[in-house]
Amino acid sequence: MKAEVPAQGDGYKPRYIDIGINLADPIFRGFSHGKRRHPDDLDAVIGRAREVGCSKMIVTGSDFQSSRDALKIAKDYPGIVYSTIGIHPCSSSIFSTAYSESDKPHAGPDPSEPIPEHHMPDPDRTKAILSDLQDLISSTRASQSGLVSFGEFGLDYDRLHYCSKVIQIHSFAAQLDLAASLQPQLPLFLHSRACHADFVSLLKKTFGSKLERLEKGGVVHSFTGTIEEARELMDLGLYIGINGCSFKTAENCEVVKEIDLDLIMLETDGPWCEIRPSHEGYKYLLDDTSKADGVDAAADSSEQTPKPVPKSKKNQKKESAVPERWKVMKKEKWVEGAMVKGRNEPCMIERVAKVVAGIKGISEQEVCEAAWRNTNKVFGIDNDVTRM
Repeated sequence: MKAEVPAQGDGYKPRYIDIGINLADPIFRGFSHGKRRHPDDLDAVIGRAREVGCSKMIVTGSDFQSSRDALKIAKDYPGIVYSTIGIHPCSSSIFSTAYSESDKPHAGPDPSEPIPEHHMPDPDRTKAILSDLQDLISSTRASQSGLVSFGEFGLDYDRLHYCSKVIQIHSFAAQLDLAASLQPQLPLFLHSRACHADFVSLLKKTFGSKLERLEKGGVVHSFTGTIEEARELMDLGLYIGINGCSFKTAENCEVVKEIDLDLIMLETDGPWCEIRPSHEGYKYLLDDTSKADGVDAAADSSEQTPKPVPKSKKNQKKESAVPERWKVMKKEKWVEGAMVKGRNEPCMIERVAKVVAGIKGISEQEVCEAAWRNTNKVFGIDNDVTRM
């Protein structure tokens, strides 16, 4: 039975949990491309999130360093920030015989040059990685440092220039075995991109044909797959994480429309995955006045020969149509209290909720409350899963 929530007009204040925010990325400390561009403003980023009602954030661990950094942030912001621990598919080259400590898998490899498939998994390295992961999880649990999930891990066949398919499959399977062996298990924070058949097959191999051995459930975050893929994941009891990348095309938005409200979670995946003016879902951020202005402009232009407008100019006009809560500035001109242009933040989760609500034709409150309940059900972040 669903919890009762107050009507939209009864002073309802939105509440959000950003299930995927990469606060361990140096960009939230003022760095870009290895150089400091402005002072550390992480505290302000978290403050802005809380101001819009995003009172809980799960910081994603994607390798050993980011996992440790995420744990440190969770320790610095207890009860607000939580963390995951895992090896992202794009970081999984560490499992390979071809890997060396001097490798820099995130240094910007050429997307047109996939990693050779003849590179094989290294058994000794794999054993050491899994041992280190287990030790990190065990020590974190013992210190109650905010760990709530195993991940981010999975498969990404769109980014084979970071790690080959062979190694990704090995990394995912090995980490699934570790996740299944944990007592108690942790919920899974999963990554699936252009790999659905292999992704589901490996999950079933570890946890059963209906994932009946998956004790705590899991979420497939940043979902951009087809409706058929979404339905299979939902049939398995998995939750679906929605962010700006889920709104890029009309097809993406149709998928979001069909996702069960009882299986939806919200995220920003910042500093990436912002909702851009070019995205199909962006129109749901425009208020009635902005939409009306757009119609009037179109009507006026029909009476004269229109001049071609570059796409960038159109996007610029659309972008200004959505009011900003805070000043937004380029990183080179940043001032204290401003948001950095192009850096997605957890405060933008309110936009994700608004677009989901618009696509589904329901209130933002319904979206917020459903996502809040779902997230707490899986990750157990807040015992108060109903609004009194």
